[in-house]
Amino acid sequence: MEILEIRTLRGPNYWSGYWKKLIIMRLDIGDYEDKPTNKIKGFYERLIDVMPSLITHGCSYGEEGGFLKRVEEGTWAGHAIEHIALELQTLAGMETGYGRTRETGEKGIYNVVYSYLEEEVGRFAGRTAVRLWLDLAEGRSIEEIRVGIANDIQEMREVREDVRFGPSTGSLVDEAIHRDIPYIRLNDQSLVQLGYGVYQKRIQATTTVNTNMISVDIAGNKHATKKLLGDMGVPVPRGFRIRDIEELEDTLDSVGFPVVIKPLDGNHGNGATVGIKTLEDAKIAWEKAKEYSRYIIVEKQLIGEDFRALVVNNRLIAVAERVPAHVVGDGKNSIQKLIDKTNEDPRRGYGHENVLTQIDIDNQTLRCIRKAGYELESVLKKGERLDLKTTANISTGGTAIDRTDEVHPENVFLFERIAKIIGLDVAGVDVIAPNVSEPLSENGGGIIEVNAAPGFRMHLSPSEGIGRNVAEHVIDMLFPPGTPSRIPIISITGTNGKTTTTRLIAHILKNSGRTVGFTTTDGTYIGNQQITAGDNTGPVSAQLVLKDPTVDVAVLETARGGIIRSGLGFDNCDIGVVMNVAADHLGLKDVNTLEDLARVKSVVPRSVSKKGYAVLNAEDPLVYKMKELVDGKVVCFSMDENNPTIKRRAERGRVSCVYENGYITILKGKWKVRIEKATNVPLTYGGRAEFMIQ
Repeated sequence: MEILEIRTLRGPNYWSGYWKKLIIMRLDIGDYEDKPTNKIKGFYERLIDVMPSLITHGCSYGEEGGFLKRVEEGTWAGHAIEHIALELQTLAGMETGYGRTRETGEKGIYNVVYSYLEEEVGRFAGRTAVRLWLDLAEGRSIEEIRVGIANDIQEMREVREDVRFGPSTGSLVDEAIHRDIPYIRLNDQSLVQLGYGVYQKRIQATTTVNTNMISVDIAGNKHATKKLLGDMGVPVPRGFRIRDIEELEDTLDSVGFPVVIKPLDGNHGNGATVGIKTLEDAKIAWEKAKEYSRYIIVEKQLIGEDFRALVVNNRLIAVAERVPAHVVGDGKNSIQKLIDKTNEDPRRGYGHENVLTQIDIDNQTLRCIRKAGYELESVLKKGERLDLKTTANISTGGTAIDRTDEVHPENVFLFERIAKIIGLDVAGVDVIAPNVSEPLSENGGGIIEVNAAPGFRMHLSPSEGIGRNVAEHVIDMLFPPGTPSRIPIISITGTNGKTTTTRLIAHILKNSGRTVGFTTTDGTYIGNQQITAGDNTGPVSAQLVLKDPTVDVAVLETARGGIIRSGLGFDNCDIGVVMNVAADHLGLKDVNTLEDLARVKSVVPRSVSKKGYAVLNAEDPLVYKMKELVDGKVVCFSMDENNPTIKRRAERGRVSCVYENGYITILKGKWKVRIEKATNVPLTYGGRAEFMIQ
């Protein structure tokens, strides 16, 4: 058995009208072509043994256990590998449900097609599924297979955490999708473009194109932040910035215990230690903070709970109380057992896969336990709470309680004023106070930090209280109601005439004053300037145009190769043109017949938006048949005004374009408009080049 090729589809494609993110694995199953599952001794029982969750796959039976019934009756390797690849992703926390396995016309070679959420994980799942099949078929021990699956699933989770959007960026992208705002991921981190062309807005995590760089620098310098706020009458704790450990003892004497020690320019709680009451603990905290910054902040610890206030576009959106990772004693179980039981909470997962994160027993946890006079084997008294981290970050196992509806109006004013003082469009204001229901000026609370790029997770899915859709307020700020996010996209496909048609449309639009980005077989152009040379008819070139901030209309030649290789480079288009389907390039990439080729070309009209138009050749039956796949309106063209299809459409009041008595003419019912005499169009060489008229 051999994987011949793995392709990744990222847009509308040949295989599905709905699923855009697909893996295509071209698989040679070798001798297993003659050995379906019911002819491999013990395969069915071994598969159930190592992956019992496959019982949820209905397959062609459409009911629980359907796929396993197919295995018992006998199915081929490619089909089983498809289901295993899907289930591996589900077990790793990425449930996705589309799969197809199809013959290629070559004996023993199949296209195994399945959906994915994260591309790297999807490809990994395919390779792992093939190996698992071989392990099962060739008699590897069940225990070894189980261990291998567990290791593979953990690796998939780790890869997912490395490549997926974090919960904050993910919430913004999800909100954009909900509003039909397209997005393009610009790197493998959290830099994202929302919208196309001139209407695009960029975000990086929760910083936006509107975020002021000076404000980010101020927020990143905790000493500068505290001084600026203090000078403006905002309550902040007393503290100092120091560089050398020799200054530490005198600073502690001046500030007084308990203190907080943190790096000057840290974030997300990295390097911060709270509740320090001795010089020895202060020195340990110093070393920890030094890993993140040359300068260290030593400040008086305020007494109270830890709150985060989120301000977007100068409005308070949400407030959460953050609680450090902790356990509560029951008088029976050890601290280790209490942590294990806490991690069994179904809301907790690996990394960002769930509402809460599992508590990791690291050096910080061990220090917290020993500082309280305990060991992991110790048993806490019933009701006794033990904090396991020095900060209350959700990412280290902390929890959150929504307090938005409890905030005193004076505090609302204060938090919004702080965001304005620092100058952040999206600000996370960190507060220590007994509560937020009383003015901070009365209960002794204060502001300890202001954060650029604040995390949203605690507000989106608090462990207690109401989840707040904070992402909608950021998208409202970037795209106020009525603000466009899409530029017109015209996609042209077919066997012949694509490049000329693309250039002609681009020329007309440029003369109307538009900045046109267009792609052809000889290059990509912005306006009159060639940006790249070569065959640029695939999704990469399309996205180059859509990412350009000067382009206000895109005209994209779309060839079969790019569609087969990666799908379209856009989610939908406003106009999709299909010129014709002819017998060129047959026999490549499993496109063997005209019908196969037509199916490839049909991806373009199938991607036309509901308000858009598919422009189809009424003289080509394979092209005209594509009308059945179109959600938008259909316009047809023909060189023959008496074409039966055109006549039927005219009788029904449908729009068509024909060549009539030497004129390019628009028809609708009895209505007829002559646009231009063909001989007056230079491209037709005085009307002699009929193929140019077409």
